[in-house]
Amino acid sequence: MSGKAKAIIAHITLIGWIIALILNMNDKDEFASYYIRQYLGIMIIGVLGNAALNMVNGTLAMVWGVIMLVAWLLSLIGAITDKKNETPVVGSYFQEWFKGL
Repeated sequence: MSGKAKAIIAHITLIGWIIALILNMNDKDEFASYYIRQYLGIMIIGVLGNAALNMVNGTLAMVWGVIMLVAWLLSLIGAITDKKNETPVVGSYFQEWFKGL
């Protein structure tokens, strides 16, 4: 399976991310690894940010959800177009934090 296909699969729910991770472990592809790391970061900050903002204000949590949707779409579009698009502001941190993937 190509790195592009694995990168796209990684963006399709948590199960897709796990499948892409397992497929990439057997046949390592740098492009797929890049997007596996990006999407893991998006998922983590999305869940943590939503949980924190829900305790403060539901409206802020909805705004955060829209921001995470945009981040997911930008990442998915990068995977589809074969370009390494970093998630704005935090993408470089994702690459550093999750470099073992």
